[in-house]
Amino acid sequence: MSMDALVVRARGLWEDLARVPVSFAPPGGVHVVVSPRSGLCPVGWVGVVALGGSAVVTAPSDSAAVIVRGALGRLPVEAVVDSTAVREVLPVTRVLGPAALAYVSPATFRPVASGALTVRQLPAAHPDVRILEQVAGHEDAGEAALDDITSPAFVVREHGQVVAAAGYRAWPRRTAHIGVLTAPEVRGRGLARVTGSAAVAHALAAGLLPQWRARPPASRRVAAALGFEELGSQLGVEMAQCDNATHGPA
Repeated sequence: MSMDALVVRARGLWEDLARVPVSFAPPGGVHVVVSPRSGLCPVGWVGVVALGGSAVVTAPSDSAAVIVRGALGRLPVEAVVDSTAVREVLPVTRVLGPAALAYVSPATFRPVASGALTVRQLPAAHPDVRILEQVAGHEDAGEAALDDITSPAFVVREHGQVVAAAGYRAWPRRTAHIGVLTAPEVRGRGLARVTGSAAVAHALAAGLLPQWRARPPASRRVAAALGFEELGSQLGVEMAQCDNATHGPA
């Protein structure tokens, strides 16, 4: 699959997640639409996704869309997912991201051999995976979101305990949203690459498009090692003028 084909598939995913009719703007452009239940961001927020040199933006109301359209329309497309640049033109109260959006095809995937490690499959809801989440801490476990995966969990054990795990959640447009988590005491040993490789291989074998969304540099390095290419970014913005609705995951 060519890079252009990856961009097309990725854009189709995020156009669906906008939950209203929208398409990515021509190169360098930004399309802003009203979508109160957008999947690009928490409910009540402004969601921004830039892919392949253009962007789509969802706003929670008509009034918010007018403000966002006027502010972001003055920025180059790469700046609409730059939290510092966005804060300068919008009344921002909270921000999520930016998170890099990376994708891989069968042709560009670089699998990592497990070597002396044994990667096993566990049911996604296995209690040993929940224990790993507790050990890793709330922030890292939330980033990996292994409690949301629909695939098996691909795990490595040491001394009987799961110390690394990866899997994916089935997203629209036959997308596999990858999550990887490693216990703090074993980080830096390549376990995220080994378990992540197993999850990606499983997704590709099923004909899915693996997606890696990450903020931490370490996670982005793991994705790059597996052959993922960063094609864009996602940003969520809460504006002072927007209704403070209850918000959930993107």
